Amino acid sequence: MDKNEQWLQWAVELQAIAQAGLFYGKDKFDLERYKRIREISAEILSFKTEISIDKVRKLFCNETGYQTPKIDTRAAIFNNEKILLVHEANGTWSLPGGWCDVDISVAENTIKEVKEEAGLDVLVKRVIAVQDREKHNLPVYTYKVCKIFMQCEVTGGEFAANIETTGFDYFGIDELPELAEEKNNREQIEMCFKAMKSDTWEALFD
Repeated sequence: MDKNEQWLQWAVELQAIAQAGLFYGKDKFDLERYKRIREISAEILSFKTEISIDKVRKLFCNETGYQTPKIDTRAAIFNNEKILLVHEANGTWSLPGGWCDVDISVAENTIKEVKEEAGLDVLVKRVIAVQDREKHNLPVYTYKVCKIFMQCEVTGGEFAANIETTGFDYFGIDELPELAEEKNNREQIEMCFKAMKSDTWEALFD
């Protein structure tokens, strides 16, 4: 992590310690201390980002229980050795995917996201990689994210208008458009191409 972002790492760690303490702590005085630690972490984030303290509390201090990473899935779909990317509303391109819902599995979530963003029906064939997001993507978030890349195969469907994407297209590795770097970068797209070309691919992990 860049030294200029070390403050963010400290704030995230303080928040995680406080959240665990508030969940497992029993002593009322300790609970007050953990509550104050969580407040300090929010104040650090608000001070450095100029985001209002109320908004920071809602985004950063609103969970209970032991803090764990959020799960993000990305689908790698190929046709004639080109990869499918969806066109985001902001003009960039990404592998279809998103946050995992709590009531379905990672594979089911991948299928759902492809249907919502590209209109296609797919089968999940294998796991390409399980990555710690902050080791690969910028900007660094105030919470941990575990990214799971899945190779999928289209079985049917067609694009339908939705609120997230405006369409999709297939691209060769040498003709990639402007990517949504916070979701997927060239390194990750190249990784998916390597997996597609390998019959003996073993899932990568951080």
